[in-house]
This record gives sequence, C-alpha cells and structure tokens, in this order.
Amino acid sequence: MARIRQTAIVGTAALAVLAAGIAPASAAGTTIRKGSATAAPYAGNVQASLLGNATVSTSIGSGSCSQSTMTGSINSDGSGLSIGSANFSSCTGTASVTITAQALPWTGGTVVYDSGHSGNRDAAVTIAHFSVKAVVDLFGGITCVFGGNLTANGYNPDNANRPVTSNNQAQVGVNGATVNKQSGSNFLCPSTATVTATYQLRGETTAGSGTYNQTLYVTS
Repeated sequence: MARIRQTAIVGTAALAVLAAGIAPASAAGTTIRKGSATAAPYAGNVQASLLGNATVSTSIGSGSCSQSTMTGSINSDGSGLSIGSANFSSCTGTASVTITAQALPWTGGTVVYDSGHSGNRDAAVTIAHFSVKAVVDLFGGITCVFGGNLTANGYNPDNANRPVTSNNQAQVGVNGATVNKQSGSNFLCPSTATVTATYQLRGETTAGSGTYNQTLYVTS
C-alpha cells in the first residue's frame, strides 16, 4: 500500500510544482523585462518548462517526473499571473498514473521583485488557486487531489546562484515546498508532500505566436 500511495503523490506533486510562490502579494515596485535589467517591459504569454526532474518526498517514500510544461500570462508589473494550461508525463511509480490539472485557469498569482535578494533570489513567484488530480491505475483507480499555494524563488538569467547554471533563462526553483491533500482524495493518499524542482521561464518575442523564445528578467 505504501508504494501505491507513493505513485499517486509523485505525479500530483510534480504538477503542482510550478505553482511556486508565496501567498498572493502586491507586485508594486516590480517590472518584468525583455531579457535584461534595462530592456523594455514585458507583458503577455509565458511558458514554464521543467529542467531535469521534479522530485517529491512524503512520509512513505519519494519519486519523480521528468517532463512538464505550463503556459499562462503575466502583466509587466508582475501582477495578474495566470496559468491556463499544464501537462506532465514520465512519472515514476509502481503503476501508470494520469495527471490532470483542475479548475484552470489558476489566477491571482504574482511575481514580486526581492530587493533584499533573500537566499540569493531575485524574486518571489506566486501561482494561486492551483488544483490538480492524480489517478493511479490500481484497484480501479486511486485518486489524490492537492491544491493551495507554494513558495519558490525566482532567479534572473545572470544570477550565478540560479539552480541550473548551464541554463541561461529565468528560473523558478522550488525546494521542499509543501502541497496539501484536498477533498476528494482517497484515504491512502498522504496528507502532505514536499516538492523540489526547477523550471525555466520564457515569453514570446512575437505576441500570440505560441513560440516561447523571449528571455525574461525581473527588476524593481
């Protein structure tokens, strides 16, 4: 049973991982820019792509997913961060697992510039109101539903302390963030899990093109 519970939480926590941030806060004093501290402001669509693996640990085990992409939009002042689509695959476990985002879009998020650079970060990122479901293909299907807000650090492309230094894009690093079990979950699902993962963040050079090739940068 412990392995069954581990499989359910692996995919669910991976889907939740981009929901990285603190509780929604004012983005006053924040500007999202097109690739450098002095470039023009950026507002529009954004994409988050997983770098490496998303790992999750619970009281009964751990696991990982290796593929994930989310898309959404943001205002140039860091407000209005919204996630409209999310997909996840290649999750490890003892049986197949289907991951589904719930109640999209997830709205009310922010990117807030951190002038104190706490923990060497450049910003705090929030995606609020996320909700995800994982169904494990065992005993007719075991369902775990998780939701809430997560805390993560945002890093500019030139930050030497960004999690993946070989990648020269803006990044969000989640380190031991907590997701909580929600109503609708099977009793086998753990009540909490901790998530560690890194995503790169990019925008569109041509608005509405669906091609995410614009480097992003956060300033005051």
